[in-house]
Amino acid sequence: MLEIERAVCGCDYGGTSWTTRHEAERVGGLLGLNPGTRFLDVGAGAGWPGLYLARITGCDVTLVDVPLEGLRIANARAVAERLAGECRVIAADGAALPLQSAGFDAIGHSDVLCCLESKLSVLQECRRVIRVGGRMAFTVISIAPGLSAADYKRAVETGPPFKEAGVGYAKMLEQSGWRITHHLDLTVGYAQAARHMLRQEEARAEALTRVLGEVEFSDRLGRKRNTVQALDGGLLRRELIAADALG
Repeated sequence: MLEIERAVCGCDYGGTSWTTRHEAERVGGLLGLNPGTRFLDVGAGAGWPGLYLARITGCDVTLVDVPLEGLRIANARAVAERLAGECRVIAADGAALPLQSAGFDAIGHSDVLCCLESKLSVLQECRRVIRVGGRMAFTVISIAPGLSAADYKRAVETGPPFKEAGVGYAKMLEQSGWRITHHLDLTVGYAQAARHMLRQEEARAEALTRVLGEVEFSDRLGRKRNTVQALDGGLLRRELIAADALG
Protein backbone atom coordinates (compact mmCIF):
# COMPACT_ATOMS: atom_id res chain seq x y z
CA MET A 1 0.00 0.00 0.00
CA LEU A 2 2.84 2.38 0.82
CA GLU A 3 4.57 1.50 -2.46
CA ILE A 4 1.43 2.61 -4.31
CA GLU A 5 1.19 5.80 -2.26
CA ARG A 6 4.82 6.65 -3.05
CA ALA A 7 4.25 6.02 -6.76
CA VAL A 8 1.07 8.10 -6.99
CA CYS A 9 1.47 10.87 -4.41
CA GLY A 10 5.18 10.87 -3.59
CA CYS A 11 4.65 10.19 0.12
CA ASP A 12 4.41 7.25 2.52
CA TYR A 13 2.21 8.37 5.40
CA GLY A 14 -0.77 6.12 4.69
CA GLY A 15 -2.73 9.16 3.52
CA THR A 16 -6.32 8.91 2.29
CA SER A 17 -6.49 12.18 0.34
CA TRP A 18 -5.28 12.78 -3.22
CA THR A 19 -2.76 15.39 -2.10
CA THR A 20 0.60 14.94 -3.81
CA ARG A 21 3.93 16.10 -2.43
CA HIS A 22 3.93 18.99 -4.93
CA GLU A 23 0.45 20.07 -3.80
CA ALA A 24 1.46 19.84 -0.13
CA GLU A 25 4.45 22.06 -0.77
CA ARG A 26 2.25 24.54 -2.64
CA VAL A 27 -0.12 24.63 0.35
CA GLY A 28 2.83 25.24 2.68
CA GLY A 29 3.80 28.22 0.54
CA LEU A 30 0.26 29.61 0.43
CA LEU A 31 0.02 29.35 4.20
CA GLY A 32 3.43 30.91 4.79
CA LEU A 33 4.52 28.13 7.13
CA ASN A 34 7.77 28.85 8.99
CA PRO A 35 9.32 28.08 12.38
CA GLY A 36 6.95 29.44 15.00
CA THR A 37 3.84 29.30 12.79
CA ARG A 38 0.97 27.60 14.63
CA PHE A 39 -0.53 25.22 12.05
CA LEU A 40 -3.68 23.12 12.43
CA ASP A 41 -4.30 20.11 10.15
CA VAL A 42 -7.98 19.09 10.31
CA GLY A 43 -8.78 15.50 9.31
CA ALA A 44 -5.08 14.71 9.60
CA GLY A 45 -5.40 10.92 9.56
CA ALA A 46 -1.96 9.34 9.91
CA GLY A 47 -0.23 12.68 9.45
CA TRP A 48 -0.33 13.49 5.75
CA PRO A 49 0.34 16.25 4.86
CA GLY A 50 0.51 17.94 8.27
CA LEU A 51 3.58 16.12 9.58
CA TYR A 52 5.37 16.50 6.25
CA LEU A 53 4.76 20.26 6.23
CA ALA A 54 5.96 20.50 9.82
CA ARG A 55 9.12 18.60 8.91
CA ILE A 56 10.04 20.75 5.90
CA THR A 57 9.04 24.15 7.38
CA GLY A 58 9.76 23.78 11.10
CA CYS A 59 6.27 25.02 12.05
CA ASP A 60 4.36 23.91 15.15
CA VAL A 61 1.61 21.49 14.15
CA THR A 62 -1.62 20.25 15.72
CA LEU A 63 -3.18 17.17 14.10
CA VAL A 64 -6.91 16.66 14.60
CA ASP A 65 -9.06 13.72 13.51
CA VAL A 66 -11.58 11.24 14.90
CA PRO A 67 -10.12 7.75 14.19
CA LEU A 68 -7.58 6.87 16.87
CA GLU A 69 -5.66 4.35 14.78
CA GLY A 70 -4.40 6.96 12.33
CA LEU A 71 -3.58 9.43 15.09
CA ARG A 72 -1.50 6.82 16.92
CA ILE A 73 0.50 6.23 13.73
CA ALA A 74 0.96 9.98 13.29
CA ASN A 75 2.08 10.41 16.89
CA ALA A 76 4.66 7.62 16.59
CA ARG A 77 6.03 9.12 13.38
CA ALA A 78 6.24 12.59 14.91
CA VAL A 79 8.29 11.18 17.79
CA ALA A 80 10.54 9.21 15.44
CA GLU A 81 11.21 12.19 13.17
CA ARG A 82 12.06 14.54 16.06
CA LEU A 83 10.37 17.54 14.49
CA ALA A 84 11.94 20.93 15.10
CA GLY A 85 8.61 22.46 16.13
CA GLU A 86 6.01 21.33 18.62
CA CYS A 87 3.49 18.65 17.67
CA ARG A 88 0.11 17.91 19.27
CA VAL A 89 -2.24 15.08 18.31
CA ILE A 90 -5.89 15.45 19.31
CA ALA A 91 -8.90 13.18 18.74
CA ALA A 92 -11.76 15.53 17.88
CA ASP A 93 -14.53 16.34 15.41
CA GLY A 94 -13.70 19.17 13.01
CA ALA A 95 -17.14 20.67 13.66
CA ALA A 96 -16.51 20.87 17.43
CA LEU A 97 -12.82 21.57 18.00
CA PRO A 98 -11.69 21.46 21.66
CA LEU A 99 -9.28 24.34 20.99
CA GLN A 100 -9.07 27.93 22.16
CA SER A 101 -10.25 30.71 19.91
CA ALA A 102 -7.70 32.57 17.75
CA GLY A 103 -4.97 30.08 18.70
CA PHE A 104 -3.63 29.34 15.20
CA ASP A 105 -1.96 31.18 12.34
CA ALA A 106 -2.73 28.67 9.57
CA ILE A 107 -5.12 25.80 8.89
CA GLY A 108 -5.16 23.07 6.25
CA HIS A 109 -7.39 20.14 5.34
CA SER A 110 -6.98 17.77 2.42
CA ASP A 111 -10.11 16.37 0.72
CA VAL A 112 -11.89 16.42 4.09
CA LEU A 113 -15.03 18.51 3.51
CA CYS A 114 -16.17 16.17 0.71
CA CYS A 115 -16.24 13.38 3.31
CA LEU A 116 -18.35 15.34 5.84
CA GLU A 117 -21.96 16.50 5.98
CA SER A 118 -21.29 19.42 8.35
CA LYS A 119 -19.18 21.48 5.94
CA LEU A 120 -20.30 24.94 7.09
CA SER A 121 -19.83 24.02 10.77
CA VAL A 122 -16.24 22.92 10.08
CA LEU A 123 -15.47 26.17 8.24
CA GLN A 124 -17.00 28.16 11.11
CA GLU A 125 -14.93 26.26 13.67
CA CYS A 126 -11.80 26.81 11.60
CA ARG A 127 -12.56 30.54 11.60
CA ARG A 128 -13.08 30.53 15.37
CA VAL A 129 -9.74 28.92 16.20
CA ILE A 130 -7.60 31.07 13.87
CA ARG A 131 -6.42 34.63 14.44
CA VAL A 132 -7.66 37.52 12.31
CA GLY A 133 -5.57 37.58 9.14
CA GLY A 134 -4.63 33.92 9.48
CA ARG A 135 -4.72 31.72 6.39
CA MET A 136 -6.52 28.52 5.48
CA ALA A 137 -5.87 26.32 2.44
CA PHE A 138 -7.72 23.15 1.53
CA THR A 139 -8.47 20.77 -1.31
CA VAL A 140 -11.94 19.44 -1.97
CA ILE A 141 -13.68 17.15 -4.46
CA SER A 142 -17.11 18.20 -5.70
CA ILE A 143 -19.66 17.57 -8.44
CA ALA A 144 -18.99 19.48 -11.65
CA PRO A 145 -21.53 22.23 -12.42
CA GLY A 146 -24.03 22.18 -15.26
CA LEU A 147 -24.67 18.43 -15.40
CA SER A 148 -27.83 16.80 -16.69
CA ALA A 149 -30.00 15.00 -14.15
CA ALA A 150 -28.66 11.63 -15.29
CA ASP A 151 -25.02 12.73 -15.12
CA TYR A 152 -25.58 14.34 -11.73
CA LYS A 153 -26.93 11.04 -10.42
CA ARG A 154 -23.85 9.23 -11.77
CA ALA A 155 -21.58 11.81 -10.12
CA VAL A 156 -23.30 11.35 -6.74
CA GLU A 157 -22.63 7.61 -6.93
CA THR A 158 -18.84 8.02 -7.36
CA GLY A 159 -15.97 9.54 -5.38
CA PRO A 160 -16.21 10.69 -1.74
CA PRO A 161 -19.50 10.17 0.15
CA PHE A 162 -20.53 13.80 0.67
CA LYS A 163 -19.49 15.62 -2.50
CA GLU A 164 -22.79 17.51 -2.70
CA ALA A 165 -22.26 20.91 -1.12
CA GLY A 166 -25.74 22.43 -1.52
CA VAL A 167 -24.32 25.94 -1.19
CA GLY A 168 -21.12 26.64 -3.12
CA TYR A 169 -17.83 26.83 -1.23
CA ALA A 170 -17.41 30.53 -2.07
CA LYS A 171 -20.73 31.26 -0.35
CA MET A 172 -19.94 29.02 2.63
CA LEU A 173 -16.58 30.71 3.13
CA GLU A 174 -18.20 34.14 2.99
CA GLN A 175 -20.84 33.05 5.52
CA SER A 176 -18.18 31.76 7.92
CA GLY A 177 -15.87 34.78 7.87
CA TRP A 178 -13.33 33.98 5.16
CA ARG A 179 -12.12 35.85 2.06
CA ILE A 180 -10.89 33.71 -0.85
CA THR A 181 -7.41 34.63 -2.08
CA HIS A 182 -6.64 31.70 -4.38
CA HIS A 183 -8.93 29.27 -6.22
CA LEU A 184 -7.19 26.67 -8.40
CA ASP A 185 -8.64 23.82 -10.48
CA LEU A 186 -6.78 20.56 -9.77
CA THR A 187 -9.10 18.29 -11.75
CA VAL A 188 -6.60 17.34 -14.46
CA GLY A 189 -4.03 16.26 -11.87
CA TYR A 190 -6.73 14.43 -9.91
CA ALA A 191 -7.72 12.45 -13.01
CA GLN A 192 -4.10 11.57 -13.75
CA ALA A 193 -3.54 10.44 -10.16
CA ALA A 194 -6.75 8.37 -10.15
CA ARG A 195 -5.75 6.57 -13.35
CA HIS A 196 -2.23 6.03 -12.00
CA MET A 197 -3.64 4.64 -8.75
CA LEU A 198 -5.93 2.27 -10.65
CA ARG A 199 -3.03 0.96 -12.77
CA GLN A 200 -0.84 0.51 -9.69
CA GLU A 201 -3.53 -1.48 -7.86
CA GLU A 202 -4.35 -3.62 -10.90
CA ALA A 203 -0.63 -4.44 -11.25
CA ARG A 204 -0.54 -5.57 -7.59
CA ALA A 205 -3.85 -7.45 -7.63
CA GLU A 206 -2.47 -10.67 -6.17
CA ALA A 207 -0.67 -9.01 -3.26
CA LEU A 208 -3.58 -6.65 -2.47
CA THR A 209 -6.03 -9.54 -2.51
CA ARG A 210 -3.91 -11.28 0.14
CA VAL A 211 -3.86 -8.12 2.26
CA LEU A 212 -7.45 -6.94 1.85
CA GLY A 213 -9.33 -10.11 0.94
CA GLU A 214 -10.94 -10.87 -2.41
CA VAL A 215 -14.28 -9.14 -1.77
CA GLU A 216 -12.83 -5.93 -0.35
CA PHE A 217 -10.20 -5.65 -3.08
CA SER A 218 -12.80 -6.23 -5.79
CA ASP A 219 -15.05 -3.55 -4.31
CA ARG A 220 -12.09 -1.18 -3.98
CA LEU A 221 -11.08 -1.70 -7.60
CA GLY A 222 -14.66 -1.17 -8.75
CA ARG A 223 -14.88 2.15 -6.92
CA LYS A 224 -11.57 3.27 -8.45
CA ARG A 225 -12.78 2.39 -11.95
CA ASN A 226 -16.06 4.26 -11.40
CA THR A 227 -14.16 7.34 -10.22
CA VAL A 228 -11.90 7.28 -13.28
CA GLN A 229 -14.93 6.96 -15.56
CA ALA A 230 -16.64 9.87 -13.79
CA LEU A 231 -13.54 12.04 -14.19
CA ASP A 232 -13.18 11.09 -17.85
CA GLY A 233 -16.84 12.08 -18.29
CA GLY A 234 -16.32 15.47 -16.64
CA LEU A 235 -18.60 14.66 -13.70
CA LEU A 236 -16.23 15.47 -10.83
CA ARG A 237 -13.77 18.24 -10.07
CA ARG A 238 -11.09 18.89 -7.47
CA GLU A 239 -10.07 22.33 -6.28
CA LEU A 240 -7.52 24.06 -4.08
CA ILE A 241 -8.94 27.03 -2.20
CA ALA A 242 -6.98 29.44 0.01
CA ALA A 243 -8.62 32.11 2.17
CA ASP A 244 -7.80 34.74 4.78
CA ALA A 245 -9.67 35.04 8.10
CA LEU A 246 -11.62 38.30 8.24
CA GLY A 247 -11.94 40.46 11.34
